[in-house]
Amino acid sequence: MQRPENVTGQDPAGELLAHYLHAQAGAFLRGLRLHREAGPDSDLAEGAARAMRAAARRIGATLATFRPLLDPAWADQLRTELAWLCATLGGEHICSARLTRLLDALHRLSGSRVAPARGEGGTLTVGAARAGALLERQLTPARTRAHSAALQALGSSRFHAVADAVALLASEAPLATAAAAPAAEVLVPAALAAEERLEHAVAALPLARAARPYNSEALVQESESQDQPWHQVRRLLRLHRYAQEVLHARPAGLLPDEPSTSQLPGAGRALDRHRDAAEAAAAASAAARTPRIAPATAYALGVLHADQRHEVEAARFAFQRIWQPVAVTTAPAATTAAS
Repeated sequence: MQRPENVTGQDPAGELLAHYLHAQAGAFLRGLRLHREAGPDSDLAEGAARAMRAAARRIGATLATFRPLLDPAWADQLRTELAWLCATLGGEHICSARLTRLLDALHRLSGSRVAPARGEGGTLTVGAARAGALLERQLTPARTRAHSAALQALGSSRFHAVADAVALLASEAPLATAAAAPAAEVLVPAALAAEERLEHAVAALPLARAARPYNSEALVQESESQDQPWHQVRRLLRLHRYAQEVLHARPAGLLPDEPSTSQLPGAGRALDRHRDAAEAAAAASAAARTPRIAPATAYALGVLHADQRHEVEAARFAFQRIWQPVAVTTAPAATTAAS
């Protein structure tokens, strides 16, 4: 790996890092203000919560990647609290999106003839209706609990402490002594380390097997066992993307324009689809294990599970197609701190 050519001089690392953290803290506070003004159950509140989660993810990732340049105790504490907040605020959205995904897939599948496992003709119409009702009974209470948990969290002293910490971060970042060094000496190596961790994780993936869409061979080999490494790549890709944002989020004139990294968001979206399909398949499988369900319902859920596992393989194929040029074209050009 080589250094980005647009970080070349003696610009203090702390200046870049603090600028990015200030901006993300400001985005979080704007989302919080909008959420309070909109009320807890409006569409505006949902959008505000997404904005808060996005800013919180970026702050937490930055605290992790650039921890040596920050007060470590402060960074670890805030990162833990932001992870809790993201998980709590995102629970309802995850449950809603999963149920919608599964019901839409059932509707799509029941509209066409599907061959059962033993090769007999048949349709999913009857079983799909019952399967959909079962999924709604199982996932709707989870969504309700997640909604209640989010409302409770937003009114808690724990959340107010997090909001206070982010409000302080909007004006002041607790930097370590190392942050006074030039960005090319300390900030860039930390970002490159995040990229290297991602590259190692991608290298461990079976990308050759993912080179075909709807890979039936991979399905036979129980690709569920490979889900976690792909999820880990998704997390590391997000850390890498946010680290690149830190390098290029600057006051006017501090750095030249950011180079194109348009493939990285596409790779991230493919991995998001991978996670969503894998978790939907797991939900269908769990529903199929419900005691004393009708055979038609179990069959529909089995077809739904297979459909989502095919979507997993399609997402892996999409990532493989996007990542191969990324590995070649986004490696940054070499530079030194002071040449």
